[in-house]
Amino acid sequence: MAAAAIPEIEVTDFVAGARAARGLVVVIDVFRAFSVAAYASAAGARQIIPVASIDDARALKAQNPDALLIGERHARRLPGFDCGNSPTELERLDVRDRMLIHTTHSGTQGLTNATGADEVITGALVNAGAIVRYIQSKAPARVTLVRMGHEARENCDEDDLCAELIVRRLRGEPDVTHIRERLRQASSAVKFFDPACDWAPERDFELCTQVDAFDFILRLEPDRPAPGLRSVPTRSS
Repeated sequence: MAAAAIPEIEVTDFVAGARAARGLVVVIDVFRAFSVAAYASAAGARQIIPVASIDDARALKAQNPDALLIGERHARRLPGFDCGNSPTELERLDVRDRMLIHTTHSGTQGLTNATGADEVITGALVNAGAIVRYIQSKAPARVTLVRMGHEARENCDEDDLCAELIVRRLRGEPDVTHIRERLRQASSAVKFFDPACDWAPERDFELCTQVDAFDFILRLEPDRPAPGLRSVPTRSS
């Protein structure tokens, strides 16, 4: 069997990078938006709707009273929300067959601004292998990886490392190793090990750094009244 063609790969950053992104676009937010979304989907959430503004999230909740509000600003849970941007907090909720309305400082801003893309999927370590398999199955001419970084304004180790992992795997290069150990030393991970930061439990770090935990990708489905993320399975051989 012939090797899969390697697409043209571009790596960009922040909201500006999302707006400029073309082709099949992977919006990356490891700590924690798209790790949360993956865990929610795995737990049976019916629909995850990424929203840019807090006001829009609340308005959508008013239209869908049974939906769960999930999100943060400056990493902290928003007042009146059911859950922060935390996979650990999410474990305490029954999300099965529920709509989740998700707004964050970085990740959801990238999704809602990637309007020039042919297709948009989320990026995280927990489904990095699935992302690579999906890209290979689609064989796009161009892939853009958008690293959303810390509050969509400065680079962070976890999103940079996730992008590097995806690029290496697409190119058939040696895999990135010791990811959890490397990220444990990252400045962006300090909050997970500080007892004063009760909005960022240590378990979040463990959950967000479980590389290849899931064999599905989350694809943005824009042609709906409220565009949402849909899980698409990608089975490894």
